[in-house]
Amino acid sequence: MYGAIENPVHWARHIVRTRDLQRETGGFTEFVPLPFVHMAAPMYIQRKARRGPTFREALLMHAVGRIAYRGAIDNIQVSWVKMGRSGVEQCLRAGVNDLGGTLMDENISRAAGASHGQMMQGEDFRTIVEPLGRRLEQRTTLYGRTAPA
Repeated sequence: MYGAIENPVHWARHIVRTRDLQRETGGFTEFVPLPFVHMAAPMYIQRKARRGPTFREALLMHAVGRIAYRGAIDNIQVSWVKMGRSGVEQCLRAGVNDLGGTLMDENISRAAGASHGQMMQGEDFRTIVEPLGRRLEQRTTLYGRTAPA
């Protein structure tokens, strides 16, 4: 999660350090930047956090992740719960190759004020990715292919 109390220089430092760690260990399967949802978050209400990243900052975090992790972390995931349908579409155009899962009743982001997080099914994902020239494919946790249903 980013965009609560830190600044872009901290985000960049985190990316560089995790990229170095990945080159050393190979332990990460994906990068999933989760923008801070502020609207009802207690730390925001108590004035201990900013309003969260702007949409531009969130889009850049995904795009820069694709560039910075090239050759180290292959998968950049966008959270539809955090970014919404329109945000997902734009992130897919900006280098994201993985769309987060089919949550049935997400509570954490919605409790913080997000308007997304109620069930999205495979067909809903398909209507997002196919108009962008992408193919929807279910995967395993470790990015293997699943057997066709």
